[in-house]
This record gives sequence, C-alpha cells and structure tokens, in this order.
Amino acid sequence: MFVRYDHRTLDVDIARRFYRDALGLSFTEDALAVWPLHEQARARGAPPHWLGQIGVADFEATLKRFLDAGAERLGPIAKQDGVDFTVLRDPFGAIVGLRASTKAPERRPIAWHHLHTKDLDRAWPFYAETFGWEDAGVVDDFQQFKWNGEIVGSMANTARMPGVHTHWLYYFPVDDIEATEAKIVAAGGEVFVKSDTKTGSHRLAACHDPQRAAFGIISR
Repeated sequence: MFVRYDHRTLDVDIARRFYRDALGLSFTEDALAVWPLHEQARARGAPPHWLGQIGVADFEATLKRFLDAGAERLGPIAKQDGVDFTVLRDPFGAIVGLRASTKAPERRPIAWHHLHTKDLDRAWPFYAETFGWEDAGVVDDFQQFKWNGEIVGSMANTARMPGVHTHWLYYFPVDDIEATEAKIVAAGGEVFVKSDTKTGSHRLAACHDPQRAAFGIISR
C-alpha cells in the first residue's frame, strides 16, 4: 500500500499556506511532507507534484522487479527518516516512490488513488502481482483495487485522453466537496474537473494548486 505522500514543489511556504487554507493540512503527520523540488528534477522539466511512496518489505527485490520490467530509476537510493526510498518512472510512465517500510500511517490522509495510464492491460497485473493488491472489479472501464478488504483506488486508460499524461493522482477526503472547491479557488488553486464525477457513492474533483501540482478531492 501507499504509506507516505510527499509534495515536491517550487515554493514550500506557498504550498503550506494553500493546503492549510484549502484542505486544513498541516504536514505534521507521519504520512505527509512537503519538500523543495530537486534541482535535477527541475532540470528534467518536472513540474511540482505529489509523490506517493509504496511501502515494501523487500526493498531490493521490489526495485529489481520494477527495473527488470522496464522502469527507470530517477534518483539514487536515499534515506528519509532513516528509511531507504527511491523514485522511479514505472514501466508504464508514471512516477512513483518505493519505501522500505510497510508501516501504515496512523491516519491515512489519502482516500483514493487513481493511476492514469495508457496500458491498463499491463499496468494492473504488474501492480497487483508486485504488491498483492486485490481486484475490486471493473466499473465504467475503471479497474478498482483494494487493500485489506477496502476499495482504495482505480486504474484506467485515461492517459489516452487529450491533455492527460500518465501519472498517479491522489485524492484527499473532504466532508463538503462544494465548499472545498470554493476554498481551493479562493486560495489560488483551480478545479479543472468538477465534482459531478462519481466513484460508487463518492463524488470526486480534480484540482491544481497555485503552483500547478495536481491533486484530487473526494467526498467522504
């Protein structure tokens, strides 16, 4: 499962203010952090973004599995809070982190994880077999998956749509989705897919923060 989410951005202070005002985030929880976007990533043209880290028991074996399948390592193995982690472009083009820890966060800050891909037929079996994610069925061409019996995300060939690139998009849970959309706009962000989209009984919206990092919100 995903065990940590890092926001990598150009101006940390602007990011902190936005996510505090729009979503009430403090970045003090063990599963959330905000960092300056690394110079090497900026040189490659990487925009501000959210990076999810998947926790694994056998870090080296999982890394090898990714690389053998065609993934690209985007940085060295580094230490974060004393734990090994690295950043990869997965075999299908999405950026994701691997973390040598399966410790679940005390409170899960992300309620939904969606992989925008161009190759669902390969991406879903790879992630399911690598991490043991469970099949939660296909809904409107979205392959849903679950951890520990709970549905927590989906994958689809949505990166085939114009203007959509291959990436993981992470959705924060909110109580009042319309009110949160208004807060996002008031704080300088953008709601580019409004909350008329649904997954089951939940409504979702896709957004940009003021530095153009993409994130989502989902109704509880």
